[in-house]
Amino acid sequence: MRTIIVDDERLARNELRRLLESYTQIEIIDEAGNGEEAIAKINQLRPDLVFLDIQMPGKSGFEVLEALDDSIAPDVIFTTAYDEYALKAFDVDAIDYLLKPIEPHRLEQAIRKLEEDHSHDVPASGHQHKVFSEDDQVFVKDGNKYWFIRLSDVRLFESIGNYVRIYFDNHKPLILRSLNALEERLDPRIFFRANRKHIINLRMVETIEPYFSGGILVKLRGGEKVEVSRRQAVKFKDLLSL
Repeated sequence: MRTIIVDDERLARNELRRLLESYTQIEIIDEAGNGEEAIAKINQLRPDLVFLDIQMPGKSGFEVLEALDDSIAPDVIFTTAYDEYALKAFDVDAIDYLLKPIEPHRLEQAIRKLEEDHSHDVPASGHQHKVFSEDDQVFVKDGNKYWFIRLSDVRLFESIGNYVRIYFDNHKPLILRSLNALEERLDPRIFFRANRKHIINLRMVETIEPYFSGGILVKLRGGEKVEVSRRQAVKFKDLLSL
């Protein structure tokens, strides 16, 4: 798992490197000492995982995530000396939140959570899943409820922690899956990554209007409003233009 460590303290980066030495599945490919450097390296190297400090000179860890290209959504484990950001960390779908100095057993828990999350995305055979078209039907289970739905009827996929909420008809079941893994199985001509937390069905778009900072606000047939981020807005317009 290709990994970047982001922290403005060199000693903290070195200590985390030392703690990660025993995890052979973690390959540290680079480090960054501030937010701007982190954005550049993450966009360029496209790591699978980022250990991300929150309070740094210039941009905070949260601002780093907001500034990334929307096609880049690495797993994130926050590292910080402050505990008041925990709720916000999980609001942006972080895998875990580690307080510094990082304790080995907490790091182990975080890596275990990461592996459990990915175990739901990779088939046991190791082979790639097929890419679904809008005409395919898929089985969805949420608790004791079951659906067999046509993908063309799905208007929105929404990331909620380790789960994805699926919007179709009047139903909104949750499935244990990451949005990144789901995106890889959907036809990109129909299902569009609007931002870090949403994939929309382009055929379900009812209205389009300008939004803040160069973004776009779309309204879907079910009434949901989803922001297409500034970076994705250009791609969105290309897909829907003559």
